This record gives sequence, C-alpha cells and structure tokens, in this order.
Amino acid sequence: MSFPKDVEKFPVLQVLKELTDAIALNPITLLQAPPGAGKSTVLPLHLLNQNFLNNKKIIIIEPRRLAAKAVAARLADQLGEAVGESVGYIIRFESQQSDRTKILVVTEGIFINLLQQDPGLTDFALIILDEFHERSLQSDLSLMMVRQSQQLFRPDLKILIMSATLETERLSSLLKAPVIKSLGRQYPVTFKYVPTSESGSLADQTVFILNRVFRETTGDVLVFLPGMAEIKKSAILLEQRNFPANVVMLYGDMSFSAQQQALKSSQTSIRKIILSTSIAETSLTIEGINVVVDSGFSRVPQFNPQSGLTRLVTVPVTL
Repeated sequence: MSFPKDVEKFPVLQVLKELTDAIALNPITLLQAPPGAGKSTVLPLHLLNQNFLNNKKIIIIEPRRLAAKAVAARLADQLGEAVGESVGYIIRFESQQSDRTKILVVTEGIFINLLQQDPGLTDFALIILDEFHERSLQSDLSLMMVRQSQQLFRPDLKILIMSATLETERLSSLLKAPVIKSLGRQYPVTFKYVPTSESGSLADQTVFILNRVFRETTGDVLVFLPGMAEIKKSAILLEQRNFPANVVMLYGDMSFSAQQQALKSSQTSIRKIILSTSIAETSLTIEGINVVVDSGFSRVPQFNPQSGLTRLVTVPVTL
C-alpha cells in the first residue's frame, strides 16, 4: 500500500510519530486537530502498519451516515481501491466490506450493535471516535461501552478520540489520557452580518444574499438552510432567475452518489453553490469553498411531552 506522504498538505502527519508512540503506551489517546488537517481521511492509513495493531483491524466511528461513507470512499480512493476492499463501511441498511477489510468505518448506532454482538471486539485493535466534539447520547454511550470492553475483556485494545474543537484538557483529566495537538493550517476569515427583511420567504432572502455574495466575492459558496423544503425552493428560484452558477443540493435523503457530487470541488470556471442542511458539518472538508452563508436556522427533533411524540421544529442555531 502507498500512503499520502505530503506532510505540508496534511499537517496531522507532522505529529504522527508522537501520536503513534502515545497510542502504543496508553489505553486512550486524544488528538486535537483542526479541520483540513487530515485526521479522518489520511491518518488512519498511516496507522495500519503500527505494531500495536497486532494484525487486527481499525474501526472508525462517525456521527453521520454521510460522513461514514464519504470517509471510507476517500480512504479507499487514496489506496487506489474500491470501497469494500481494504477500507469498508457499515451504516443502517447498507454494508460494504470483505475479508480483506482492515479499516471499517461505521456510525455510532452500528458500533453499539457490534459491541453488543461481540463485547470483546475480537477483530479490532484500535477504536477511533471521530468528531467527538459533536457529543451525543450515542457517542458518550459508545465511549463508555468501549471503555468497559477494554477494562473487562481487552486490556490491549487502543482508543483514539479525535476532535477539532473539543476541550481536550478537561477530557484528558477525566480519562487520564495524553493529548496530541496538530496545529493545522489557518486562513484569514471575515465575518459579515446582513439583516434579513421582514417580508419574503427564507428562499427569497437566500437568493437576495447570493446576489450580493456573487458581486463581492470569488470561489464556490456553501449555504446552510434548515431543511430540504428551503433548499429546493431556493434552487428553484435560482434556476428561474438564471443565476450564473452550478447549483447543487446536499441533504440526508439524497443518494450517496449525488451527495458525493456535491462534495466535489468545481472542475470548471463556473462557480458552484451548495445548498445544504447541517449535514455538511461532517468530518470532510469541502474543497473550493470561499464563502459560507448561514441562514441562522436549523431543523431539529423536539420532544412534545403533551403528545408523547417527537417532531421536527425550526429553531435559531444559537439555541
């Protein structure tokens, strides 16, 4: 296997020796690396030949199905292989793996099921919890259960917790784990607040903002909208007004091939607009994005104690 060796392009490789030493010597290790450092899509390949694996597999836990499939696809592509060979994945209702698979990417729910079926995680030597800063009941349960497995059945099992923004010092103190930090690459960021008008739908206001964005900036644009309805309405308005851009949508119910197409950088001089839900907040960096437009709203599940049911509600993202 030939792995990416461009240390400047993948800053996480600058701490590879320090990280592998820490993993070998400790049951749990924390890695703090900013977006784009290569922690999800490059680092696992460089861990495959480490002695602490003892010819066992690596499992990577992702918080979202899109992230799981996309990370697996990116890792496999760097090996020049199809997904399901050295790198596979399991998500709900879908699996791509084989007897050759050495890196398995799964969602949190799938990982909990695997643990219930095999508490000792017999085939695995390293458990990677990616994007741990997104903290959820399932991610905390995954960590608790794998720690229990480590203590009861597999003292040789290694755990690597990776995050871009997590308060690693506090977690390090709780878990008694070393923290390895990758500095990554930093770019200047400018923030602009544009008040919305009282009239007009969110789709109308999105098109209004995009007109200004295209006058004042260059490069591709990522737009965060609450849900599929607002995304489709905005796309229709942009098409009706012959907007000079390649408009693509990104949301959970799309096919994987369509999602992958949205994540790819533009190969032409025509600028691209990605209309997306919060699904774009994955462990993958979308190349070519120069501008991010945030509507300020998100659609989240909310439990109603009166009806006993959970429904989707649109709320300000600050809440």
